[in-house]
Amino acid sequence: MTDLAHGAVTAAPSSALPETAGVHWRARVDETRLNRTARSWTASTLAHVVPFVATGAGLIVLEPLSAPVALAAFAQAWILPELYAQRGANVVRPKPLAAGTNPAAESRALGLLGDLVGHAARDLHGETGLVLERGRLGVWLVGPAGALLVRRGGRRTHCWCVRVPDPALPTADRVAHLLLALRADEEGFATVANQAFSGATWRVRRRLNREQRPALDTARAAAKAL
Repeated sequence: MTDLAHGAVTAAPSSALPETAGVHWRARVDETRLNRTARSWTASTLAHVVPFVATGAGLIVLEPLSAPVALAAFAQAWILPELYAQRGANVVRPKPLAAGTNPAAESRALGLLGDLVGHAARDLHGETGLVLERGRLGVWLVGPAGALLVRRGGRRTHCWCVRVPDPALPTADRVAHLLLALRADEEGFATVANQAFSGATWRVRRRLNREQRPALDTARAAAKAL
């Protein structure tokens, strides 16, 4: 999981994140690279799924009595993409509060986070734990240890794993720091973060916690309007 140093985001918007220097071997993320990454994930998924589908179909054609084995192959073809989507959804899955967490600090952090976003985003965070942020690359949902990017049209979602390496930091402060980093340098944020999944939004939605799904629904609706 990639780390964003706490307190590092002090520059004005559109300045490059200093953390990008730590991943200098990565090409900077932009529209073209995101589209290329999406095609790569699709090709990789097909490479895993098609052999199982072909095997199942072939077994039924050659020997109808082998249908149970064919069904197992079809099930495997379905399960593999679901496992990838689960890994993607995990980047925003709520984590239990660390032992010794100060409730007062958490409350203050929530207030500071609320000052950074509008009423709608504040309400959505209160319900789902995720903050919606519109960007040039699409619509983001930011959590304390990762973010989802719903691309224009709402059909594809990229899942990014990134965190603030300070175990004492309140959860809302982690979200606020990632949000500020995203606003300062959206492409740099996506470059620094580790991509956990890229695929159909409906597939990611299935793997999210039930209380987080309205956030993805809202982001998808916003992405369709871009």
